[in-house]
Amino acid sequence: MVIINGRGEFTADEVRAYRQQIYQNVIAAMRVLLDARQKLGYAWKNPERQKNVDAVMRFTASDMMRGIDHSTFAEIAPLIRDFWEDPSLKQTYEQRNLFQISDSCIYFFDHINRVAMPDYYPTNRDILFCRKATRGITEHVFEIQRVSFRFIDVGGQRSQRQKWFQCFEGITSILFMVASCEYDQVILEDRRTNRVVESRSVFETIANNKSFANVSIILFMNKSDLLEEKVPKSDIRQYFADFTGDHNSLRDVQFFLLDKFENCRRDKRRPFFYHFTTAVDTENIRRVFKDCRETILEQNLKALMMQ
Repeated sequence: MVIINGRGEFTADEVRAYRQQIYQNVIAAMRVLLDARQKLGYAWKNPERQKNVDAVMRFTASDMMRGIDHSTFAEIAPLIRDFWEDPSLKQTYEQRNLFQISDSCIYFFDHINRVAMPDYYPTNRDILFCRKATRGITEHVFEIQRVSFRFIDVGGQRSQRQKWFQCFEGITSILFMVASCEYDQVILEDRRTNRVVESRSVFETIANNKSFANVSIILFMNKSDLLEEKVPKSDIRQYFADFTGDHNSLRDVQFFLLDKFENCRRDKRRPFFYHFTTAVDTENIRRVFKDCRETILEQNLKALMMQ
């Protein structure tokens, strides 16, 4: 949102913070892959790589919290690049629905040489791929085509949800984001509940809350690019027995998942809109938010006329 509707660029302090976060993203993801490779029993193509595993695995959560400086990252980057070149790591990544890992990690693995440079300055695209969980509640004000919008960003984790309703008073629209490609993955909190099922449960609670009777809900079925990659590789019927369409058809899978959310709304008269989105595609998001602007303004006008 800062890139397409905000000031267009980040401050030096923000960029430094993102650089730190990217270092953490890369090391954390490689630790997950190395651990998963061992548990899945995939053998190294080059067994010599095993002797360097501890150099990456030694990083702890406390190390990540304190931050990773450039010299430390530059020292470990060649090992990470070498690990990623081994077919066993690629094979492990293809089984990522079995463990918890960011889907953006391969972007940084593929750009590891640039990220490890002494003068590395994250680009806007790097920042789009950077991952940091939303903790608590944050507020952002953006101007979209000369109209100001105030966005309240809330954490999606279970531990964050009890904080939501304190900031919902006076809102005009709810933008609900679903990672549509996660139909074959489970949530971190209990490692059993399907992520789409969990999202649907949260959406059902919000969509049927009487407090939001006149609030428009805009559903973003996000990560369409990753969904398109996954559909031919991961049969949705293994996770949703009620799927009856063509399991190799992106469109069939998209609308099946959309129906999961739309059908849980008890009052069909409530305003509801949806978009298939790719968050790292700024042009796609720019078009979507232009449509959202019109939707929100139209709904507000209707509300005023009914007063």
